Amino acid sequence: QVQLVESGGGLVQPGGSLRLSCAASGNSFDRNIMYWYRQVPGNQREYVALISSDGVPNYIDSVKGRFTISRDNAKSTVYLQMNNLKTDDTAVYYCKAWDTWSNGDYWGQGTQVTVSS
Repeated sequence: QVQLVESGGGLVQPGGSLRLSCAASGNSFDRNIMYWYRQVPGNQREYVALISSDGVPNYIDSVKGRFTISRDNAKSTVYLQMNNLKTDDTAVYYCKAWDTWSNGDYWGQGTQVTVSS
């Protein structure tokens, strides 16, 4: 069983930056593909970015050039650096791990990001 704990959310003005962290435990972190999703109340959860077990990133178009996903396998942690934040980025951000050995999906509890002046 993989446990995920997100941190780093908060209130920021448009154009500002935040860095989200997601610490994992319960398996060998380097076999996980790690994801960030986000969800606005009343909407479906939306994929934002992923990073493969060997560090290859992928992003949705709306965050390309503004967000950077990274991982530190020694710390079992994935990060989402968010720059030039926009009001449309306001959401609860969730971390997900896909264990490529067990094919299990695991989710964190979410962290609120609010972009407002």
